[in-house]
Amino acid sequence: MNILIVEDDIVIAEVIQQTLEKAGYHSVHVTTIEKALIEMNHNLIDAVLLDINLPDGNGTRLTRLIRRGKLSTPILVVSGNSSVDNRITALGSGADGYLTKPFDRDELIAHLETIIRRAYGHSSAKIDVGNMMIDLNRNLITINDNFVPLTHKEYQILYLLGIRKGAVLSKHAFISHIYGGIDEPDSKIIDVFICKLRRKHDEWGLEKAKIETVWGQGYMLVDEKMNSQRFAG
Repeated sequence: MNILIVEDDIVIAEVIQQTLEKAGYHSVHVTTIEKALIEMNHNLIDAVLLDINLPDGNGTRLTRLIRRGKLSTPILVVSGNSSVDNRITALGSGADGYLTKPFDRDELIAHLETIIRRAYGHSSAKIDVGNMMIDLNRNLITINDNFVPLTHKEYQILYLLGIRKGAVLSKHAFISHIYGGIDEPDSKIIDVFICKLRRKHDEWGLEKAKIETVWGQGYMLVDEKMNSQRFAG
């Protein structure tokens, strides 16, 4: 996933970027609200880590602008101000969470992953699709309780499919999620990854779920329950 860091303190921004990289996330760093808006207008951003005190204004202004634009992008405020009033203002402006500096690195990732899950309607860190379970905390999947070995990129694709279950995802979305703008390959590589995932699903006995091809648009992960609801509707 591609995370936008809006932070004017270069040292803190570097710590956050290193933390995200270690957890398997890509990130882009900007120092102002204006640059953040430009980045969001030109690139696919999965979540925002936002400081409050920025050179061109209060970070909550960015939150309001994002929400005014009808974007549901998860926003986690990371601020050195721990006052209740600031928390209330940030959350009231549309932020999904508030973390106080200095922060524990594992806590930062836990907060980030929680708001991402909630933004896509998942209250639990485990997503069930047919007889497959995607464990977002441990970064693994099981089928019939058996661990299925995946490469890092295969898991990243299945993670995105799982957290956006039932939604059509374009190849561009997968490319952005996996590579984050760094040495991006031809989009046909996604077809290769999907083919490998389907083969492993067959080998390990996936039932009542599948990765569907939506011609001209991309791929989506569906299960039997969702299909029955579509036909019933």
